[in-house]
Amino acid sequence: MVVDIVTLSSTVSVVFFQNTVFDAPLTAELFLFGRLLFGGVLAFNGVNHFLDIEAMTEYAESKGVPRPRFAVVFTGGMLVVGGIGLVLGAFPTFAAGTLAVFLLVVTPIMHDFWAVPSQQQEQEMIHFLKNVTMIGAALLFLAMSAIAWPYAI
Repeated sequence: MVVDIVTLSSTVSVVFFQNTVFDAPLTAELFLFGRLLFGGVLAFNGVNHFLDIEAMTEYAESKGVPRPRFAVVFTGGMLVVGGIGLVLGAFPTFAAGTLAVFLLVVTPIMHDFWAVPSQQQEQEMIHFLKNVTMIGAALLFLAMSAIAWPYAI
C-alpha cells in the first residue's frame, strides 16, 4: 500500500508493507493440506453417493426427503464439485459456498438426533456434531475465498 504525503515543499511517498495471511512459514502448505483433507473427503463422500445410490436413496427416503433419488444425485454432485473445487483452489467462493449450503441444509434433515428413537440418538448426535464442525470449516474456507489462495489453479 502506498500513501502520498503532501508537504509544502514536496510530495513524499511512504510505503507500508502489509503481511498476508500466508506469509508466515508453512502457512501456505498447511492451508493446502487442509484443503486436500477437507475437500478430498467431501468429494470422496460425493462419489459414494453415486456408487451406492440405491442405499443412499433408501436412507434419504427414510428421513422423509422429497424426491430422494434426485436429492442423492444432486447432493452427490454438490459434494464432488465443491470438494474438487476446494482441493484445486478453483472458484473457491463457489466451491466453499456449495459445501456450506450442502452441510447447512442436510445436517438437520439427515442427522435429526432429537427425532429418532433413543437407541439411535447418540449415533445421530455424533454425525450431527461432526457436520456442525464441517460447517465451521466450510464457512472459514468461504471467508478465506476473498483472498488469493496459494497453490490454486
